[in-house]
Amino acid sequence: MTKLDEKEIIRIFADKLGIADLDDVVLLGKGVVFKTDMLVASTDVPDSMEAWQIARKSIVSCVSDLAAKGVRPHAAMISLGLPENRTRPYVEGLAEGFAIASKEFGVKIVGGDTNKANELVIDCSMVGFASSGKIPTRKGAGPGDFVVVSGMFGLPPAGLAILMQNTVATGAFKKQAAESVLVPKPRQRFGLALAKYFSSSIDSSDGLAISLYELASQSRVNIAIENVPAAEGVEKFAQENGLDAHELVFHGGEEYEIVATIPRSKLKQAMAAARKAGTALHVIGRVQRGAGDVFVGKRLLENRGYVHFRMR
Repeated sequence: MTKLDEKEIIRIFADKLGIADLDDVVLLGKGVVFKTDMLVASTDVPDSMEAWQIARKSIVSCVSDLAAKGVRPHAAMISLGLPENRTRPYVEGLAEGFAIASKEFGVKIVGGDTNKANELVIDCSMVGFASSGKIPTRKGAGPGDFVVVSGMFGLPPAGLAILMQNTVATGAFKKQAAESVLVPKPRQRFGLALAKYFSSSIDSSDGLAISLYELASQSRVNIAIENVPAAEGVEKFAQENGLDAHELVFHGGEEYEIVATIPRSKLKQAMAAARKAGTALHVIGRVQRGAGDVFVGKRLLENRGYVHFRMR
């Protein structure tokens, strides 16, 4: 029997339910924006992650997707599946993490559900409001648009290697890489300030390559990457540990950056808005006519990253 990966499973449900525009965020009537995300311990949580960090991460996933659309979260509900052997301090740690995230991201957690499960499962459903009544989709990129990102890539995959594979790293890089996994920072300020200039956008947590391909394929264009957004120290770390820096940057995942396209006519305005908001805006490439391919220089980029139920 053929095994299905996450994207194939989603496609089956989308076809059956008549969902034409596949996105992680949906705009309902009157500017209401809805998002849900699930965290499963065995696939989403390193052993070294503390309970409060796990709970916070489950909120980060939704906040990041809303931020990519320029939406500030308003309220959330949490469904929690817990193994029966979890201790009171562990559950209190989860509660503390939810409280930290609620304050940090300005989202009120109003309730939810609990049940017994074989492993920790947290499902977060979140609602926000689009102030303009609309949000950027994944299919609006046009030839000539600039491809932009909110930050550099490669740190979280390096952090996972450090935490889970005992790779060699020291000093500030080791701390920064590990913290990018344990306490990820969604680019909320970037999204809220700049989304009105986006022709298309996506959160990058499944990896930079997959995110670029999502925008390219849904917009029916090609994307050409001219400036590889590698975080400082990633190439040196890769060399010292026999790893591939290209792999870490494009295919690792776990970054909560925003990948977007901006029309040429709006780039100067977007750059000014970024400066005013105190956030970086990095131009990494251009949109070209095409059928959904992504190139780094002249090299066709492999469409691969983190997909549930698929071997990397």
